[in-house]
Amino acid sequence: MKEKLLLNESGKTAQCVVAVMAYALGINLLAVPSGIYCGGLFGLCQLFRTVLVEYFGLTIHFDIASVIYYALNVPILIFAWFKISRRFLVKTVITLSFMTLFLAMIPTWGLLPGDRMASCVVSGIICGTSTGVILRLGSSAGGFDIIGLLLIMRRRDMSVGKVSLLMNALLFLLCGFIFDIQVVIYSMIYTAVYSFTVDKVHYQNIAVEAKIITKKTGAIEQDIMTQLQRGITKWNCVGSYTGAESHVLCVLLSKYELPQLRQIVRYYDPDAFIVLNENVHVQGNFLKRL
Repeated sequence: MKEKLLLNESGKTAQCVVAVMAYALGINLLAVPSGIYCGGLFGLCQLFRTVLVEYFGLTIHFDIASVIYYALNVPILIFAWFKISRRFLVKTVITLSFMTLFLAMIPTWGLLPGDRMASCVVSGIICGTSTGVILRLGSSAGGFDIIGLLLIMRRRDMSVGKVSLLMNALLFLLCGFIFDIQVVIYSMIYTAVYSFTVDKVHYQNIAVEAKIITKKTGAIEQDIMTQLQRGITKWNCVGSYTGAESHVLCVLLSKYELPQLRQIVRYYDPDAFIVLNENVHVQGNFLKRL
């Protein structure tokens, strides 16, 4: 089981690397040449890079914003190491490292020169899709995703979206003071397209109720609680046709965790029933995850 899980996680990490390369292409070939400032922590790093290059005369042959972004993520990751899933953090470190590498290596030349609007939309779609895929695979590219997750653990009324909205408002306000209004407008268009695309690709906020009907509960329960870190409600049942006793395990989880749940159940009981109810409304102590 552990070997199969390791192979599965290795495959997901490899897909994250491919997705983050697409993200870097969208940034360096479309967003940066058009003077677009991405939202979130990376957008603030872009703003800091512009100040260093244009106002302090820093000369460098690659976009230093990626290095600044990596450096700012180090203390965030160290703090998060004691708070959230180690598996998630390990994949995040790998994803973030390759993101920094790709952003530094890929040249910043305009793929759609002179068409700023098209660059906003296409870059937002590419980067939003890449980020959504990374999140679905149980990883992230760092920044406010992790900060939002840590805040969710402290306050249930918080979300990654609220954190991003607050910081983007600060970013666009600073851009308005430093640059002209066109930079702010195009950056807001990019952020809107990016956020919409992420929501369509990533479904972390879709809660799912799973009822597992099985005769083999011990190992299944243990793996759900240790690997998924989800609670279980259990009750006994009797099949009307066979008269055989069985058990029902009720689990609430995010939609992107379903493949791992199916893998656990099928490994121990290929004949188990899994009944799913998607997009349920959950109140109370339910932990949202990236």
